[in-house]
Amino acid sequence: MKVLVTGATGFIGRKVVGRLQGAGFEVRVASRRLERLSAADHDVLLPGVDAPDEAFPALMRDVTHVVHCAALNNDRNASEADYRAANAALTGRLAKAAAIGTGGRFIYLSSIRAVAGPGFSGTINEATPPAPQCAYGRSKREGEVGTLEAYASTGRADATALRLPPVYGEGMKGNLASLMRLADSALPLPTGALVGVRSLIAPETAADVVLHLLSRPGPLRPAYVAGNATPLAMSEIITAFRQGFGRPRRLLPVPAISLRLAATLLGKQAAWQALSATQICDPSLLASEGWAPEADTFDRLRELARQAGQAR
Repeated sequence: MKVLVTGATGFIGRKVVGRLQGAGFEVRVASRRLERLSAADHDVLLPGVDAPDEAFPALMRDVTHVVHCAALNNDRNASEADYRAANAALTGRLAKAAAIGTGGRFIYLSSIRAVAGPGFSGTINEATPPAPQCAYGRSKREGEVGTLEAYASTGRADATALRLPPVYGEGMKGNLASLMRLADSALPLPTGALVGVRSLIAPETAADVVLHLLSRPGPLRPAYVAGNATPLAMSEIITAFRQGFGRPRRLLPVPAISLRLAATLLGKQAAWQALSATQICDPSLLASEGWAPEADTFDRLRELARQAGQAR
């Protein structure tokens, strides 16, 4: 069986390609970055949202399954229209072509931002009502809807949205990258600002979920939520990074109320809510279907920082 993987040269996509090839799948690599593609016959340029109609069915030739990893995220210069074009409109066109031109499954890599904003505190599972709070989240939610509607219009139900928590690993961007840079400093950090608990996932683990969803028997659910077995407090994440860098822990016992008041006075309430929020992703549905979440996140974070320190 051949699997089309979009965004195959990206942060998660390259792990998906390696995992599928290791499991015996033939993979067609698709990327928006021409310079990252090889001259191999299975490497193709991913069409843009304004590509002609015939470009998308051509991608599906001899393909059984599609894993759509390509996305726009963590781009401070992107507008709402940019996010919608990359994550919603392009996804919809790809899903329509796949629903008609392939006989297998369509796995859309989405995000918990399609369900909740960074300031949300609580547990996120498949039953959580979607309430995205940012341009990225809204575009990912539109991509989910477009994917399911494309398959429903052809009478099929073998498409799903895989909602991922923050993904850590070499080449990561966004808040986790900023947190790791902060951990690599000598600055003491207040524990009161680090009380939030977060679910995380490694790109290799995300790739394992993709393989599971492509391989498991039985129908797919419309959405799945992935996450690690034991969410970590922000203080634990910082501690793991600092251990990896060989730095002292340096966490000061400053109470949360003092920091919250300071954030309010400075007009930084939203930033405080995002920093102190507890977001737990419940992978129970995936686990009930035979998938085992990662249980060594602290050790992986420590190793990630150790390797980053050695690479300097």
